[in-house]
Amino acid sequence: MKSAEFLETSHWSLAPLIGKDYSLLRINSETVTHTWIILGIIILLIICARLLLKRTTIGRFVILQFVSFFVDLTRQSFGTFIFSHCVFAASIFVFIALCNIAPIIPWLDEPTKDLNTTLALGIIAFIYTQAAIIKQQGIRTYVGGFFKPFFIMMPLNIISKLSSIISISFRLFGNIFGGSIITSIWFNVIRGSLLFETIFLVSGLNLLLVSFFTLFEGVLQAFVFAMLTITYISIGVQGEGH
Repeated sequence: MKSAEFLETSHWSLAPLIGKDYSLLRINSETVTHTWIILGIIILLIICARLLLKRTTIGRFVILQFVSFFVDLTRQSFGTFIFSHCVFAASIFVFIALCNIAPIIPWLDEPTKDLNTTLALGIIAFIYTQAAIIKQQGIRTYVGGFFKPFFIMMPLNIISKLSSIISISFRLFGNIFGGSIITSIWFNVIRGSLLFETIFLVSGLNLLLVSFFTLFEGVLQAFVFAMLTITYISIGVQGEGH
């Protein structure tokens, strides 16, 4: 179907290495390529940020405000500033935000519209959260928590823990993928008419659509993911009684 061509993706296959073809052996080449481009952009931003911090400029002010925001957010969530949690939340926000707004760069798509990417981010956040809880409570208390209030509750407690991965992963994937579908359909519809292209371009409707589903929605979903991660860590570290 021509209407669904924008959903097609190219893949790298590992099948030749083992002689059999499985879906799990297919790697989305676009997602991997665009993710590495985003990582390259992050490295460039870090270099620029270090240079700006040495000068009294608007860029330096913006960077300091960004850092102060996550420092305050960490203090509000944990009652005190914890460097590792602040850095993790800020890092994951920056990465997801840049992935979400990637389409503003020509020929670049959102890596987060791929479920594999959001699921990987969810697993990373989950592992970090559990590591922080174990470090705070100790492995014995952590494992004992799965058997509360009764021994038979262990399976449900495990499922409850793992459900956080699904929750934050599918929320991010659903919003970004949905926005990508809407904008793709919109531009595919108006692309066939020069009149419509001119009208919507001059009126600013195209810019409004891209601004909402790419910039606003992208940054918002990155903040929601980071905020949920901090919340999960805070709840786990402080315990149910706090």
